[in-house]
Amino acid sequence: MYTVTNTAVSDYRVKGSEFLGNLFPCKDVQKADILLQKVRSEHHTATHHCYAYALNPHDKTEFSSDDGEPGGTAGLPIQNILRSYDLINVMLIVVRYYGGTKLGKAGLIDAYSHTAELTAETAVLKKVLPVKTFKIIYDYPQQGIIDKLKNDFTLIELDASYFQYVELNIGVPVSESGIFESKLMSLAHLFDEIEDTGKGYHIVE
Repeated sequence: MYTVTNTAVSDYRVKGSEFLGNLFPCKDVQKADILLQKVRSEHHTATHHCYAYALNPHDKTEFSSDDGEPGGTAGLPIQNILRSYDLINVMLIVVRYYGGTKLGKAGLIDAYSHTAELTAETAVLKKVLPVKTFKIIYDYPQQGIIDKLKNDFTLIELDASYFQYVELNIGVPVSESGIFESKLMSLAHLFDEIEDTGKGYHIVE
């Protein structure tokens, strides 16, 4: 899976109509609503604001909208591009300014699909690694045990604080999480606290 951390844009014209693609990082439905309102406000004279999004690397949620275009000619072609690029936590909005010449259903499908693909092609894609997350609190003498776990597993340090105790928030790839959790629990008596903090993801830079 891949995502973006910056907005990517494209511009495609056919038979007088202009199609503007906007690919945004987007973590949830609330953010998607905000992005859509922002684009509608910036392009308030546009004919259509069609879009698709894909959210949550652990349990994918998809949605698309034709925004008044004939059914299946806009939202779904955009969604299919997100799928073909294996994109997650993104929203792709294609704004259309009608140019006076009807494109027909096949022409619309081609135009929205092409614009979406142009936008994805211009984006800097970054790999997404789904992880299970844990918080470990321990005394400084136990650092060696943590270091060994880091050598034995693909651990990603999400956050850490060093005061009277060390509080470490880590992510482990879902593919390793079962074995890692078993190992961690076997060492639980050596730490002050272990907490399963749920699921997340890590963007590989």
